[in-house]
Order: sequence, then C-alpha cells, then structure tokens
Amino acid sequence: MPYIEYPECGKIINTHGCHGALKIESWCDSPTVLAALPFVYLKKGEMLQPLRVLRASVFRNFVFAELEGVDSMEAADAMRNTVLYARRADLHIPEGTLLIAEMIGLPVIHAETGERLGTLKDVIHPAMTDIYVIATEKGEAMVPVVEEFVRSVDIEKGICLAPIEGMF
Repeated sequence: MPYIEYPECGKIINTHGCHGALKIESWCDSPTVLAALPFVYLKKGEMLQPLRVLRASVFRNFVFAELEGVDSMEAADAMRNTVLYARRADLHIPEGTLLIAEMIGLPVIHAETGERLGTLKDVIHPAMTDIYVIATEKGEAMVPVVEEFVRSVDIEKGICLAPIEGMF
C-alpha cells in the first residue's frame, strides 16, 4: 500500500463573516498544522484543484480561512461540507510516519505466532491514548496504542500486536 500523496486534512463546516471566509474542521494533528498550509486542494472528479490559502487563523479546534477565489458569502456557502486535501510534503510528516488513513485496512498480526488477528478498521482518540478498532471474525476488538501491545506498524507488513489473553 503506497503512501497517500494528498491526504484529507479537514472539512469546511460553515461560512465566517460576509466576505467569503470559511470555518474549517481540522483533521490534522492540530488546527495549527492546517492553518500553516500554503494551499489546500478540492477534489473535482479524479483531479485535485489547488486553492491558495490567503489568511488562516486558529480559534479553539477550528481554522478560519480565506481562500483564493472564494470572495463572497455565496461562494463560501456553496463550499459547505466540502472535504479539503493537503499535499503530504506541505504537512512536514517525518519520513516513515504513517497517517491514520494509510493504516486503515492493514492486517493485524500476532507478534509471536504470526496469526492474523483481523484488520484495522479505525483509530479513535477518546483521551490520552489512541485506540485501534480491529475487525475480527467475531466482531470488533479495541486495543490501546501502547508499546506493551503494539510492537510495530509497517505499511507493507501490517500491525504486529502482543495481545493479552481475552483481548481477542
């Protein structure tokens, strides 16, 4: 599975003001990452259309942004619920780091036996520790993302876990 060159980075959820500014829900590690992007991209069929970020600021967990070509409240309103994409290189992701979207669908393997335990379905963030949601033959299993359980994550090999008895 290759790295995603243009991952989703947020979603336009509303307008802001009367001159075409947008309220964006950030799907990045923090809203400041999204606010620092020079461009965001819109999906038009199979193509991505770049939009220059003219101004962006963070308020709580949202980004308020002005994008090139979006200069009226009507234009901004027409973009409501639009998913935005970012160029991976603009996100400054360290080499070898995987995005959650790249991990979804990876096989989950028992680190000691090599047995396939299931497939990563989701990663949730309820508190201090992320949790892997793993689809198994018997339903779903949830595993805290801590080094006691997660031995390695590799885009080619999958996720190696050291589960405790009863986890699956």
